[in-house]
Amino acid sequence: MIGFLIILHTVISILLITVVLMQASQGGGLSGTFGGQAASSILGGQSAGNVLSRITTWLAVLFLSLAVVISMLSGPADSSTSSIVKQAADERPLIPGAEQIPPVEEEATLDLGGNN
Repeated sequence: MIGFLIILHTVISILLITVVLMQASQGGGLSGTFGGQAASSILGGQSAGNVLSRITTWLAVLFLSLAVVISMLSGPADSSTSSIVKQAADERPLIPGAEQIPPVEEEATLDLGGNN
């Protein structure tokens, strides 16, 4: 499923790049080189800009939506909030011969010797 979404995301990104390059820019730019004139002659003079800008908008929305969906689907599977350090400490093996410290039953206080 994620592989299909990544392929679809790649195709949409290539289409988005193509449509952006086909749009007529202020200075001519790459639009004349890569088919901006062809799009203008196929779609008609004024409507070419409107159609290309609408296609660009829809492709950009699809591109960003797919990026969010792919990131949500390919994220971590478990939603535990514990830290990686705590998980590593829980999974580490005990050293044989190491002294186990018993848990403290009563609340410990620190005497700094200030009150005599």
